[in-house]
Amino acid sequence: MKNEIPGVNMDDLRLTGFRVHGLSPAIDTRELPVSRGRRDFYKMGLVDGQMTVDFGDRVVEIDGTVLFFVNPRVPHTVQRSGSRNGYACLFTEAFIKRTEILKSSPLYQAGDSPVIPLNNEQAAFMRGIFQKMLAAYNGDYPFKGDLIRNCIEVILHEALRIQPSQHAIPFKNAATRVTHLFMDLLERQFPIERSNDPLRLRNAQDFASALSVHVNYLNRSVKEMTGKPTSVQIAERIAMEAKALLQHTDWSVADIAYALGFEYPTYFNNYFKRVTGTTPKSFR
Repeated sequence: MKNEIPGVNMDDLRLTGFRVHGLSPAIDTRELPVSRGRRDFYKMGLVDGQMTVDFGDRVVEIDGTVLFFVNPRVPHTVQRSGSRNGYACLFTEAFIKRTEILKSSPLYQAGDSPVIPLNNEQAAFMRGIFQKMLAAYNGDYPFKGDLIRNCIEVILHEALRIQPSQHAIPFKNAATRVTHLFMDLLERQFPIERSNDPLRLRNAQDFASALSVHVNYLNRSVKEMTGKPTSVQIAERIAMEAKALLQHTDWSVADIAYALGFEYPTYFNNYFKRVTGTTPKSFR
C-alpha cells in the first residue's frame, strides 16, 4: 500500500527523473556531464569557465558564461575542464511530462550547437532560474516538481529568444509570417495598466503601417490564416480587455474608453455594445 500524505503531491516530493546541483570551482569529475553511453537523461547547464566537450562529431569549446544543452541521443564526453562554476540539471522525458516541448525544441536537435554564449544580464537572469530550481529541489515545497518544470520551460524559451535555432521550422508562407507578426503585435499592447496611456494601434491600417505592409495584404493574410478579418481580431481583443478593466478595476467608463483609444465615452459604449451585445455599465 502506498504511503500517501493527504493534500501532498507525492510524485513531486519524490521528484524522480530529475537532479540539479551546483558546479564548484574545484574540478570534480563527478560534476561533469555523463560520458558516452547514458541515453536516458536530457541535460542543461549554466557554465562559467572553460570546458572542452566531444559532442557527437564535433569538439565544442566552452570559454566564458554559456548555456549548455545535451541531447541524450548525441554521444558526448568531457575531454578536459579548467576552473569553472555554475549549475547543471538532468531530467527525463517522463519528468517533463509535456514531451512535445522537448521534441519540438530546436535546442535539442542534433544539428544545432549545444552552447549559447550569454552576456552579463542574460547570465544573471539564468543564474536566478537555476538557483530557484536548486532551492526547490532541496526544499519541501509539495509542488516543487511543477515549479521546476516551469523553470525548465523558461530556460528553453529564453535560450531560443537569445539565439534562435539554425534549424527552426520556418513559416510555411509569407501570409503565415505576417499573421504571426500581427497577432504578436496585437497581444503586446495588453494588459493595459495605466488609464493615461491610450492604445496606439486600433485598426488594420495602424497595424499595417507598423508592419510595413499594405493593409489589403494584411487583411488577406489574417483572414486566410485565422478565418476572421483583421478588424474582427482587433475588435474582439479590445472587447476582451474592456471586460477585464470593467471587472477588475475601479476606473470610470470614461477612463476605460480613453485607455482603449476612444475619443469619447459614447463611441466606446456603442463599440462595446456592438461587439458584446451589452453596455459597459450593464456588464459591470
